[in-house]
Amino acid sequence: MKRTCIAIVFLFLGIAVNGFSQTATPNDLFLGKWEILVVGTPDGDSKLVTELTRKEGKLTGELKDPTGKNPNALPISNIIEEGNKMTIYFEAQGTEVSLDLAKVDDDHLKGSVMSGMFDATAVRIKE
Repeated sequence: MKRTCIAIVFLFLGIAVNGFSQTATPNDLFLGKWEILVVGTPDGDSKLVTELTRKEGKLTGELKDPTGKNPNALPISNIIEEGNKMTIYFEAQGTEVSLDLAKVDDDHLKGSVMSGMFDATAVRIKE
């Protein structure tokens, strides 16, 4: 009986130490450079490149056209992170656009633009 009590005490102590040792750091899965492909837009497939950074605890960045057709970068107005998913908000042609992306693996994301209107994928750019 005494050994069982000691084992239970060590078990709870181990759980408590493990719980307190974890810090509340934000998910940094999305940090870095990404190439985003939006399929089936009225102007054809669209590629965008972004480098997401964290400022004051929030993801931020801008979307650029790698082809050079649109030289002005699109500023990202907001990014909402929910676990392994994120929604990027930006303005294009006077309309607020939402880009939903979810983790496939560490280097690939999959989702849609405007709540399912167009399919989107993202691939991490490794340098």
